[in-house]
Amino acid sequence: MSVRDRLAAELFSRVAGADGPGRRARIHDAVGPRRFGPDDPIQRVHGDASMFVGGIRALLLQSLHPLAMAAVDQHSGFRSDPWGRLQRTSGFLAETTFGTVETSERAVRIVRAVHRRVHGTAPDGRAYAADDPDLLTWVHVAEVDSFLRAHDRYGARRLDADERDRYVAQAAEVAWALGADDPPTDVAGLDARLDAFRPELASTPAAREAARFLLLTPPVPWSLRPGYAALAGAAVGLLPRWARAPLRLPWLPVTETLAFRTAGSVATRTIRWAMQPAPPARAVVSGSVGPG
Repeated sequence: MSVRDRLAAELFSRVAGADGPGRRARIHDAVGPRRFGPDDPIQRVHGDASMFVGGIRALLLQSLHPLAMAAVDQHSGFRSDPWGRLQRTSGFLAETTFGTVETSERAVRIVRAVHRRVHGTAPDGRAYAADDPDLLTWVHVAEVDSFLRAHDRYGARRLDADERDRYVAQAAEVAWALGADDPPTDVAGLDARLDAFRPELASTPAAREAARFLLLTPPVPWSLRPGYAALAGAAVGLLPRWARAPLRLPWLPVTETLAFRTAGSVATRTIRWAMQPAPPARAVVSGSVGPG
C-alpha cells in the first residue's frame, strides 16, 4: 500500500468509522432524487478538505454558548468517544448534503429524535433542551460560518459572492428541517445573526476545558499529531478576535499569518491529495426542506 493510500485509509477510518466504505456507498450510490448536485456550493464546501479546519473552528466557537456547551458536556461523550461523535456528525453532513431526499429526511428524523431526549440544567442553573430552536440556530450559525470561512481560506476552488450566499441558503434548508429558528439565507444575514448571538456567549470552565482538549490533548495517533496541530492552528487563526479571550487563546497576528496559515494550507492540500473524491451524486432534482 502506498503512502497516499495509507494516509487516505487512516483519515477516512477516523472520520467515517469502521463502516465508512459501506456508508459512502449507501449515500453516494443510492438511486433517487437529490436536493443538491455536484455543482451546488454546499457540495463543494462540504466535500472539501477545508472542512477539517472548519470543523475544529466550529467546535471552538459553539462552546462559547453556555447552554449549548452544557448539552455537549453532559450528553455527547465528546471526551470519552470523540471519534464516535465526529463520525456521527460527518455522517449526518454527508447524508444531508450528498444523499437522496429519502436518506436526508431519515437522517433529520433520527437527529430530531435524539435531540428530544437531550435536556438538563446548565451549571448556571438555567434549563436547556437540545431541540430549543434558539440553540439549534446557534449551532447552525457557528457551523456554517466556520465551514464557509475555512473554505474561503483553504478551499480548492473558492466561491464567488453569489455562491457564498447560495451556500448559506442551501445549508439553511437542513437547519429548517432540524427545527432552527429562521436560519439566515445569505452571508449578510449570517454575519448579522452571529453578531446578535454575542451577548449570549460567555467563557465557562466547560468551554475552556473543551478548547484545551481539542487543541492540546486530542485523541490523535502520534503519526497524525503534526497534521492535526496544523489544522488546529489554522482553525484558531480563523476565529474572530472576540472569541479568543473567553477561550484563553492569544491573538498572534504575525505568527498566525506566517506559520498557522502556511501550515494549514499544507495540511489541507495533503488531505486533498490523499483522499479520493467521492463519486458524483445521481438523479439530482431541486427541492426544499424549509417551511411551506
